[in-house]
Amino acid sequence: MTSKENDKPPVIDPDGSRKERYEALVGEYYNDIFRYAYWLSKSRQVAEDLAQETFLRAWRALDSLEKPGAAKAWLFTILRRENARRFEKYRPETDDLDDYSLPDTEKLEPDQILDRELLYKSMSELEPEYRDPLLLQVIGGFSGEEIAGMLDLNNNTVMTRLFRARNKLKDLLGDKSDQ
Repeated sequence: MTSKENDKPPVIDPDGSRKERYEALVGEYYNDIFRYAYWLSKSRQVAEDLAQETFLRAWRALDSLEKPGAAKAWLFTILRRENARRFEKYRPETDDLDDYSLPDTEKLEPDQILDRELLYKSMSELEPEYRDPLLLQVIGGFSGEEIAGMLDLNNNTVMTRLFRARNKLKDLLGDKSDQ
């Protein structure tokens, strides 16, 4: 996170009404929440449900948000917990990850499509302890310190995992491009 982002005033006006604060929260962070939910679920429908449930829980707990500047991390934490709840009672059948691809709003050349699919497949092969911090940094735009708070880890541990995740990803991509 750059210093400009840190200096940016919070989107949520702590003096506004509950409804205004909630609407500001949804307006500012819905796309980020949906994008991360889609990455976690690999399904547009499930991602929409996760985003909706995330914001429903955020509405219920809006008064517990003490620092408006921490709203994005707070929402991502709610989303991660909500996603974990999906698996507490239900064990889905596993699907082949090759069947999934991220939706694309722009036309890509065939080699760009292959590169994107290769990156997606390689990231999905990373162990969760490395993949989760990397996704939070890349998709969520969170700093190492913010990720540490979200994952209940030491900042040094997060930075080490990010370093290892990038190296493992580089190795995976190197091995696959050689084939």
